[in-house]
Amino acid sequence: MPGRVCCCCAALRPRYKRLVDNIFPEDPKDGLVKADMEKLTFYAVSAPEKLDRIGAYLAERLSRDVVRHRYGYVLIAMEALDQLLMACHSQSIKPFVESFLHMVAKLLESGEPKLQVLGTNSFVKFANIEEDTPSYHRRYDFFVSRFSAMCHSCDHDAEIQTEIRIAGIRGIQGVVRKTVNDELRATIWEPQHMDKIVPSLLFNMQKIEDIDSRIGPPSSPTGGEKEENPALLAENCFRELLGRATYGNMNNAVRPVFAHLDHHRLWDPNEFAVSCFKIIMYSIQAQYSHHVIQEILGHLDVRKRDSPRVRAGIIQVLLEAVAIAAKGSIGPTVLEVFNTLLKHLRISVDFELGDRRSSAGSATISTSSKESDERIVQNAIIQTIGFFGSNLPDYQRSEIMMFIMGKVPVLGTNSQSLDTSHLGDLGTRRIQIMLLRSLLMVTSGYKATTITNALPPPFLDPLLSPSLMEDSELRQLVLEILHNLIDRHDNRAKLRGIRIIPDVSDLKIKRDKISRQDVSFMKKHGQQLYRHIYLGCKEEDNVQKNFELLFTSLALTTIELANEEVVIDLIRLAIALQDIAIINEDNLPMFNRCGVMALVAAYLNFLSQMIAVPAFCQHVSKVIETRSLEASYFLPETIFKDKCNLPKSLEKHEKNLFFLTNKIAESLGGSGYSVERLSVPYVPQVTDEDRLSRRKSIVDTVSIQVDILPGNNTEDKVDNTEEITFEALKKAIDNNGLEEQEKEKRRLVIEKFQKAPFEEIAAQCETKANLLHDRLAQILELTIRPPPSPSGTMTITAGHAHYQSVPVYEMKFPDLF
Repeated sequence: MPGRVCCCCAALRPRYKRLVDNIFPEDPKDGLVKADMEKLTFYAVSAPEKLDRIGAYLAERLSRDVVRHRYGYVLIAMEALDQLLMACHSQSIKPFVESFLHMVAKLLESGEPKLQVLGTNSFVKFANIEEDTPSYHRRYDFFVSRFSAMCHSCDHDAEIQTEIRIAGIRGIQGVVRKTVNDELRATIWEPQHMDKIVPSLLFNMQKIEDIDSRIGPPSSPTGGEKEENPALLAENCFRELLGRATYGNMNNAVRPVFAHLDHHRLWDPNEFAVSCFKIIMYSIQAQYSHHVIQEILGHLDVRKRDSPRVRAGIIQVLLEAVAIAAKGSIGPTVLEVFNTLLKHLRISVDFELGDRRSSAGSATISTSSKESDERIVQNAIIQTIGFFGSNLPDYQRSEIMMFIMGKVPVLGTNSQSLDTSHLGDLGTRRIQIMLLRSLLMVTSGYKATTITNALPPPFLDPLLSPSLMEDSELRQLVLEILHNLIDRHDNRAKLRGIRIIPDVSDLKIKRDKISRQDVSFMKKHGQQLYRHIYLGCKEEDNVQKNFELLFTSLALTTIELANEEVVIDLIRLAIALQDIAIINEDNLPMFNRCGVMALVAAYLNFLSQMIAVPAFCQHVSKVIETRSLEASYFLPETIFKDKCNLPKSLEKHEKNLFFLTNKIAESLGGSGYSVERLSVPYVPQVTDEDRLSRRKSIVDTVSIQVDILPGNNTEDKVDNTEEITFEALKKAIDNNGLEEQEKEKRRLVIEKFQKAPFEEIAAQCETKANLLHDRLAQILELTIRPPPSPSGTMTITAGHAHYQSVPVYEMKFPDLF
């Protein structure tokens, strides 16, 4: 009777339950009953409204089996669920999915690794199914947390640990795929989810043995390699996650990377950080690159007080990101990148000088290491600025050149330069050198169509100002920047080193016909270039490299910008440089004088072969040959040797050792050159740049002495009065000699105004005007001062005398008045 009752009750059970019970065999080792499974699948497809009940019943059985540790039946239940899930694609699948996810969650919560892997595999299969309609109520918070925890598994068994970590990574990959394809995909990009997903992937990526092999664009490893290596699987999942990021959620995906690198102190050394951001830059869409760069800049600002090596590591990461972003679109962050880097450059110099001041008098190893670490930061910043700028389009690069040049601090100017008031002279010099080094890297490879585009006046004027400073390194950097901008045919490497070139044609120099724009540029700014070369040769601290760069400047100007008029100006400049060495008004050392003579010889040898005038070449060759026999120290091959015997003076040398203006004029006149201007000596143009660059200007070299207080310093004065004799009176009465001198002066003045260029005439007139103005100002200062009182007192402050008058009623008059 009880058996009949049980059979009767079993027959009364719902059909879906009977079908579900039939798929479970008596012995779980026999596996799923395939025939009954086909019946259950057919029933589910035919009656989709029963799917939710089938799922709920299967979930109930699975939960009971999990609690009773009957893992064989658990495997059968999950296999049945997977087959039903793959077979049924209809609107009624939504309730069934809820039961399915509930069962997956039960498996993930269990402590059995096999069940966790089983649940993960089922979830991955579910993630690959495309649903017809979106699910507005479904969330995956639990799965994100659980899969992330599995990625950090620390099981004692290495194989089980790897298996669980792989399952966790695959689960995260499934969540990402499922939510991205869902209408509510924005939920996965929320910070609370990204803060779990991204660190979990990075934690497994740190186990990569060979980082450099996967820092490029996404690779395609084999399927078996993906499954066995958690690092490879995590990297591919990370690439896929970033590739699906959009404009609004890019920052949420990148910020956890900074937190992970900070927490695990991976900025120093920064190999893993660099590899991470290379993966990021190659994985995201190109138009979103500027978001990543902005985040790196922001993090650099946050960590600006950290150790130098940490900041250098961040800057190195920025360099790698910028190198990739510069090839595409970087949006509005161009100036922001440079502005932030220049700000940190100033901060680094401030830290370096602060450490040096704090350790003054105690030379410790730690202080020197800090300074060297700050130099690493500064070099990284310069390298980043240069690399970024050199990869920009020409129109953007010219703007960056103007921007950096505007940041160079110049004494006496009120510009947008970096604030170096608290750094002192040493800090200002460091900033100047590093900014010019950055500018040198930005201008490398810059090819402007015309020289006006490369050297516009707003850029040329501040660029040439440091070339007058009393610092040879600054002048070298300015000349090298000029070479980058002037050399449009890559001839600079062929001109490296100052030497007497036997045959210029062997260099195979490339050049084009001078354009009208270049001719116009030389008419407007040629005198400015000549002036800086002229004054650069007069500096006492010039070394061999300075002379080499000056020679290259003259040679490149000849190749790129020289027409017949410019050639005459360059010859006049060379003769003026020769006069500097011979006359020596500036009391230059003998090495500098011989160096200038060698510079003139090397350049005129080059110029004569470039313009190919036989008589000119003959004169230059003859002088060089004579020097090689009688005065080899006037040639670059000798003077720039380590041990060179210098002459005691240059006054006793014969004229055949010098380049003569009349000989050059005769040789060029026969070839059609207009040589009238060669007879007019070159005079540099006077500007205010000397004052701004801490160098004595030409006006300052003229001594103006006005005796303000008679009787003061009488011991130091030299009596220059001429003794009156009969011969002197006789010369004064003779007017014939005076008339001839006046005629000669008038002739020279007329010739000068007829043949000299307008810029030189204006420069000389400006010099006379400045002298007159200074003398007039001193006279007026004397005249407007109140006369001293007989009993007044005189006080001297700041080098000036001041009189304090006494009222008349307090004056003491002499007795006999």
